[in-house]
Amino acid sequence: MSEERQLVCGIEIHQQLDAGKLFCECESSLRDEGYGSYYRRLRPTTSEMGEVDRAALAQFRRDMGFRYQCGEGCTCLVELDEEPPHSVNRDAMNATLTFSAMLNARVIDEVQFMRKIVVDGSNTSGYQRTALAAVGGSVEVNGKSIGILSVCLEEDAARKIETTGNETTYRLDRLGIPLIEVATAPDMETPEEVMEVAYRLGTLLRATKMVKRGIGTIREDLNISIPGGARVEIKGVQELRMLPDFVRNEMERQRMLLRIKDILVGRNTTPIEFSPADATEMFSKCPSKVIKGALDDKGKVIAVRLPGFSGVMNGDGGKLRLGAEMAQYARTKGVKGIFHSDELPNYGIEQGYVDSLRSYLHLSRDDAFVICAAKENKAIDALRIAVERANYAIEGVPEETRDPQPDGTTKYSRPLPGAARMYPETDVPPISITDERMEHIRKNMPEFPEEIEKRLVSSYGINAQQANQIVRQSRDELFVKISEGSGMTAAAATTLTNTYTELEHEGLDPDSMSDVKIMGLFDLLKAGRFSKEALPSLLREMIKGSDAEAAIGKLGLEAVDSGEASRVIAALVKEREDFVRSKGLDAIGPLMGPVMGALRGKIDGKQANDLLAKEIKKLIG
Repeated sequence: MSEERQLVCGIEIHQQLDAGKLFCECESSLRDEGYGSYYRRLRPTTSEMGEVDRAALAQFRRDMGFRYQCGEGCTCLVELDEEPPHSVNRDAMNATLTFSAMLNARVIDEVQFMRKIVVDGSNTSGYQRTALAAVGGSVEVNGKSIGILSVCLEEDAARKIETTGNETTYRLDRLGIPLIEVATAPDMETPEEVMEVAYRLGTLLRATKMVKRGIGTIREDLNISIPGGARVEIKGVQELRMLPDFVRNEMERQRMLLRIKDILVGRNTTPIEFSPADATEMFSKCPSKVIKGALDDKGKVIAVRLPGFSGVMNGDGGKLRLGAEMAQYARTKGVKGIFHSDELPNYGIEQGYVDSLRSYLHLSRDDAFVICAAKENKAIDALRIAVERANYAIEGVPEETRDPQPDGTTKYSRPLPGAARMYPETDVPPISITDERMEHIRKNMPEFPEEIEKRLVSSYGINAQQANQIVRQSRDELFVKISEGSGMTAAAATTLTNTYTELEHEGLDPDSMSDVKIMGLFDLLKAGRFSKEALPSLLREMIKGSDAEAAIGKLGLEAVDSGEASRVIAALVKEREDFVRSKGLDAIGPLMGPVMGALRGKIDGKQANDLLAKEIKKLIG
């Protein structure tokens, strides 16, 4: 790395608290089904300074309507914004203050809730309530101190179910669940460091014993920039192990955009004047399915000149991708996409159509074009914002919020919000944080992760690496329950580290199973109902919904007695008699695989080894 930092990155972590709803007494669990619905449209409001937030305005211009499903036991008039919020959940506030103390952050004397304008439909009111609880503080990761900018308490948003046309459906079960939001300083300098900081903060949050567990209960926002670039927010990453991929890909994206800027500046490219041209007649017989479908729907083909932009839309073997960036902006206007000259001929648009359009638009060699086939007004709106994105490229990297994708890339969501979206909440009175309250919290601080690790090593005899991984993944309480309940300490440690990691790599979520379910599985292991070698297979089946008993029966993994196992092993040794006689006891290793395969996890590995050795000795005398 050069003297100049190649990455500037801060992270925000949002962790759900297991403490009921923040402003009412409803349950805070998700529901598989919704019932009833309420329809709303939301509009941005001006700040106290008379300004409208640019992100809220961009969202409003998408012209969306919102339908809200209720959830049994977790929806009331507060969630529907038909009743003022109740008193702030005391347990949620205490959890926030406890976490702040763990970071040595300075707690605010009087906590005041604010309204953060959000008009994407995720809040029925058009805003999210959030309160600054503490500032400053730090967290140490690998010997480096990472600054903490703020710790906030806020309410979670409604859960998006589906989007159809210009209407999005949300379910209100998640709305109002309390969240701790912790924001770091932009102190991280490598993609791996970002992940390590996120893990440390997540472990500290779970150490409070007041957070929810499972997929979707913790989310990370990344704020990333590189030298010459701009701050870009990647919002809502859920898998911690994916963080380095998102960071690396964003760094590469910004480098690509800076390279495009250099090319455009080198050509003396000036901002494009938006001047749409109707090219419908020219494409009236085009075989492209997209264009034909739009024209059949009484749409038009609209084209726009892009002077000086040839080769940067999709050039240098796909390394320059401004066209993809423009298409993401265009899709926010409801079109399926756009076509640009760097990717044509293709998609049923033949070279003759490309040449005719270039001539019609009077383009030179360095000029490009972009077209959109849709209803006329929609096509013009989509191209207008696509051209705005092209003009940003002359300046470099635009500040924006982007959504994470499963492959570690991102797509454009909206402009980066500004200060205009915040204003005071008038329905929630300020909360005084007394010295007595903080003194009580500091006297009852939870164990820190490193303290838990030492306790697991000393009390249960597992090694330090296992203890670190168990605590890092917030499985220490489950480990203790299994060890105390069944005494299967070694099997529990191996399962919660190695086996769980294997299952996660297969795309499964072992943490989705309840502690009671897992403890029941280990009780059956202790009772000898199956061998420990069957644990991975049984866990896979249980993640799908089966209980331990059903999984054993379905997979046929009921343990066998030594007599039946001996008969199976004796038959296998007889089949390989020549090999066994030539190798003697050295045949044990090569034959263990076939033996365990034949017994399909119905017998313990050590027992199988002993029985195999016994049968081989019988044969060779």
